[in-house]
Amino acid sequence: MPRLRACPLVLLFAASLAHAAPACKPGQPVEESGFVKIGGIEQWVTVSGDDCANPVLLYVHGGPGNPTSVFGAGPYASWRKHVTVAQWDQRGSGMTWGRNRPGEEVPLSVEQIRDDGIEVTRYLAQRFGKRKVILLGSSWGSMVGIHMAKQRPQLFCAYVGVAQMVGYRENMTTWGTVLERAKAAGDAATVAQLEALGPPPWTNPRNFGIVRRAVRKYEAQTSDPTPTAWFQVLPHYATPQAKADYTEGEDYSFLKFVGWKGDGMASTTDLYRLGTHYELPVYLVQGKEDLLTEPQVTRRFFEAITAPDKALFEVARAGHDPNAPLIDAQKRVLAERLEWRCD
Repeated sequence: MPRLRACPLVLLFAASLAHAAPACKPGQPVEESGFVKIGGIEQWVTVSGDDCANPVLLYVHGGPGNPTSVFGAGPYASWRKHVTVAQWDQRGSGMTWGRNRPGEEVPLSVEQIRDDGIEVTRYLAQRFGKRKVILLGSSWGSMVGIHMAKQRPQLFCAYVGVAQMVGYRENMTTWGTVLERAKAAGDAATVAQLEALGPPPWTNPRNFGIVRRAVRKYEAQTSDPTPTAWFQVLPHYATPQAKADYTEGEDYSFLKFVGWKGDGMASTTDLYRLGTHYELPVYLVQGKEDLLTEPQVTRRFFEAITAPDKALFEVARAGHDPNAPLIDAQKRVLAERLEWRCD
């Protein structure tokens, strides 16, 4: 698999951040991908935009273990004229997994991925000559992202959380909500499945997958579908090895997230423990039909936080997964709240 692919602005990703000198002429497009030394290992970073002088937006992917770099700019393609979109395959995911295959005994933590993300941010700021970047995290990426924002607010001009995870205990209301939906629909099969699991916490990692499938089933009835054009895998990631790396990384990250006995990273998450004051603007985008990170949970968290500026955007016809209404709402945040700027 090629180590580097960069066009039209050639990128020689450095072995360390110390060598990442700015190389950008205003008006010059940027399309870059390669490995960067982050947190002691080589991690995959991609950058895409119409003008490398534009603000940089770092997208923190969900899962864990579901990097979206395989789709290129995907749903964010229309943002290219306003911002340079950077993506990063987190430790244990995608191309980063393929480069560094940790053993099952190697731990994975929110704090470790947070620190990696901060290092990626510093790399991007130095690479493109920026004081700050825009930080956007979705689903699991919102848990990582908000930890990054809390730890190093001076690196970011704003934090945008999409389908914001709040904490294991708070977000485990999903099981009861979906069970009630299934009962109301007379869906005996789903009711039987969910009742057999019993309420969380669970010790069997398969239980999370059963609930997730039920969530998708019922969200599909009330939200707009995701455009298939957004998620066409680029040729670079479509090789047998790249596909295997993606799947293996997804499995590894999921098991580290839920744990074999309900003792994974998920069980340690609780944003209230971080404190509810943030030293940068915080904007949350929430699908009204989201059954995984439910609106009432996000709303309570939003009401508890203080920040220089904050706003909650609740989106109709949107669930947990990205679709046109959810992406449009994110674009409105960047256009209306930030005016596509990052000062």
